Amino acid sequence: MSLRDVPLRLLSGEPTTLSDLVGDRAVLLVNVASKCGLTPQYSGLVELQKSYGSRGFGVVGVPCNQFMGQEPGTAEEIAQFCATTYGVDFPLLEKTDVNGDSRHELYRTLVEFADADGNAGDIQWNFEKFLIDRDGKVAGRFRPTVTPEAPELVSAIEAVL
Repeated sequence: MSLRDVPLRLLSGEPTTLSDLVGDRAVLLVNVASKCGLTPQYSGLVELQKSYGSRGFGVVGVPCNQFMGQEPGTAEEIAQFCATTYGVDFPLLEKTDVNGDSRHELYRTLVEFADADGNAGDIQWNFEKFLIDRDGKVAGRFRPTVTPEAPELVSAIEAVL
């Protein structure tokens, strides 16, 4: 099964897939959290969506509460925080486990891909990013400290557009 066809749920609980959310656009999938030191990365993600959206790119946020409980809110609280604090207008999925025995099917596949240093495996922290090309293949894995503005991420996005 393609990554684009893995069953997902929106923050509202509605069933979806990456294909439904972004069509054939390239997508940056990011596990996010509202109460993390990296939460300001939302601003950069919004800017990426604005800058590259018309060129066939989209961002999808995946709230996750597995890292020191930094995404404790309800779906409504998460949606309100993201919209009012950062102007998030890209899709957000329901809270999802990205590690452990209850790891979501999507992340079971994603963690097999290595980052720029050749390291695969568990998600390290909030705001780990996966760039998925138009064909549904992982084109890059970027660890949490790689900001949305980082040259290596921006050039990887431009390469898949």
